[in-house]
Amino acid sequence: MSICKKITISKPSISGTLINLRPIVKEDAQGMFESLNDEEGNRLTGTKRTFTFEGTEKWCAGLFNADDRVDYAITLKDDPAFIGEVVLSSINAEERNANFRIALGNPKYFNKGYGSEATYLMLKHGFETLGLHRIELEVFDFNPRAQYVYEKVGFVKEGVHRDVLLWEGKYHNAITMSILEDEWFLKYGTESENK
Repeated sequence: MSICKKITISKPSISGTLINLRPIVKEDAQGMFESLNDEEGNRLTGTKRTFTFEGTEKWCAGLFNADDRVDYAITLKDDPAFIGEVVLSSINAEERNANFRIALGNPKYFNKGYGSEATYLMLKHGFETLGLHRIELEVFDFNPRAQYVYEKVGFVKEGVHRDVLLWEGKYHNAITMSILEDEWFLKYGTESENK
């Protein structure tokens, strides 16, 4: 892969088999606010903050114009309503790297393949459209379902940050994982090669 490759931030809608991804807009604030107040979702992501609807609406309204991140709403194929988000944030154009995050808004969307497909589609966008070299994430040790999805898509475990989260009186580790562009293209090829 070319080391001199440039990052181009673009935010097109992306169509999958089970889901679609589209840029988050102000109108997604209600769905995101509900997601941010989901007890199980907050546990899985270690989220302790509280959020207001007004703050969430302002956040959603400003995301499309951000130049260091791409934030997508996860939607079902037959329904454009927000069911979760998938994000590449802290995009560093010089180093060509980014941080990955995903959250489904409600446990009723778990175990249906939506998270796996959203992860795949966002990594594809990151490597094949944006031109990233490295995408990384952290996942807590009590979330083996997410770890499984990340490994299935191609993330590699790099290390463990010990006792970084105190949740309900117990410390938990964060597992660091990443995937590099060479690993992505080795596993999936390019869209044109797969045709």
